[in-house]
Amino acid sequence: MILTGVIFYLFILLSGTGGEMCVSRAMKSIGEVTDFRPHSIALAIGRAMKVPWMWIGVAMMAMGFFSLMGLLSMANVSFVYPASALSYVVGALGGKFFLGETVSKERWAGVLLVTLGVLLVVVGRG
Repeated sequence: MILTGVIFYLFILLSGTGGEMCVSRAMKSIGEVTDFRPHSIALAIGRAMKVPWMWIGVAMMAMGFFSLMGLLSMANVSFVYPASALSYVVGALGGKFFLGETVSKERWAGVLLVTLGVLLVVVGRG
């Protein structure tokens, strides 16, 4: 049961956050949405649906969601949600290395604080 929980947790972190990275890449490829009238939004969604990264991202996010459901069936929500904050770490790393974003020292400090907070949650799981 512990191994299954670890696998679910890794899927939440990697596929959920990886999916967000893929959707971000797809949206960057279609350009910034600046017109929020319904017709313009529909056109932007239509363009996004033609980008393969969007579909990869949606599939990965679905895997992350179903893994979250699985983990919530095994562990307390008071542990699962704080522990899943490590997705911020994965997100910062993915932003830097997958999307080529610049991550400032202040953001890395925030990532470190989140990591320390998750460590406290894991230690206090008892």
